[in-house]
Amino acid sequence: MLQRTCRDFADNELVPNAARFDREHLYPAEQIRKMGELGLMAVAVKEDYGGTGLDYLAYAIAMEEISRGCASAGVIMSVNNSLYLGPLTHFGNEEQMQKFVVGYTDGSKVGCFALSEPGNGSDAGAASTTATLKGDRWVLNGTKCWITNGYEAGAAVVFATTDKSLKHKGISAFIVPKETAGFSLGKKEDKLGIRGSSTCSLIFEDCSIPKENLLGEPGFGFKIAMQTLDAGRIGIASQALGIAQASLECAVDYANKRIAFGKPIAKLQAIQTKIADMATRVESARLLTWRAAWLKDNKKPFTKEAAQAKLAASEAATYCAHQSIQVLGGMGYVSDMPAERHYRDARITEIYEGTSEIQRLVIAGAVLKELSA
Repeated sequence: MLQRTCRDFADNELVPNAARFDREHLYPAEQIRKMGELGLMAVAVKEDYGGTGLDYLAYAIAMEEISRGCASAGVIMSVNNSLYLGPLTHFGNEEQMQKFVVGYTDGSKVGCFALSEPGNGSDAGAASTTATLKGDRWVLNGTKCWITNGYEAGAAVVFATTDKSLKHKGISAFIVPKETAGFSLGKKEDKLGIRGSSTCSLIFEDCSIPKENLLGEPGFGFKIAMQTLDAGRIGIASQALGIAQASLECAVDYANKRIAFGKPIAKLQAIQTKIADMATRVESARLLTWRAAWLKDNKKPFTKEAAQAKLAASEAATYCAHQSIQVLGGMGYVSDMPAERHYRDARITEIYEGTSEIQRLVIAGAVLKELSA
């Protein structure tokens, strides 16, 4: 029922508008509010705090269907669910939950997650943004970059170094409301894809926040970030699946309608081979993603499986988007058809929340540990 509800919403609200969101770099505010009303902006958050109270498998299914309709809406949903609400619900205290979770579950407000910096992308432990305790307040200085939802977010989960001598164990996590003095936004990035979502830098210049805005314990930041990204990779895998599925459906629809050599090109073996390969990659990645979600729901280790899901789904998305354009030929290269947008949207899924190269390192490390024990 959840899948059907999300698919109907995507078909009615997202598919007809996705090209406009992309073309105009337009944040889909109305659709995000409606997604909030459906419970999609806080799928795994307890009902006590305004969430839907479902599990991560439900979240993965919902994410795929929304992203199938519009990848921009998918990433906005993913960041709010996984990267913003995720660490708050796992590490926040009751006061923080009431202040920064309640109100961020219905689509009226979204949050963001600030880990990457101009000088550290994949090296998350090299945070140069600092937080210094002065009396009863933390003072932040530094810049975070590539922050999805940055322009619309009402608050950010920010990672900063509180003790340089401890390296990654000296990183802490903080909750920073947008209206805080000393907190400003950089320019909105002009991106290849997911152009309906905003991406920008967050700039902290003597940004002073209350001591109680520390999330978790001092020095827990790196742990919080890594655990959050493990869960976030299930969300991005699901987003990638949605793009891959949309690409497959676009290719099949066109192949059934396009006549060449006296028959639909779907009858040609060369086209059938592409469709078979696309469908197999989508189904394989979907099962990996659902397995990672199931492991998380059952409180079992899922770091390796989340990385496998993210790797397989993101590469399936770029493969299927590429092949979809090939099936469409010239029509795939113009914006009259969605294939070229899927192609542009897919590319980021191999980059953010851990590149494909980082996923392979995570997987290999886990496998070597398992098989060398």
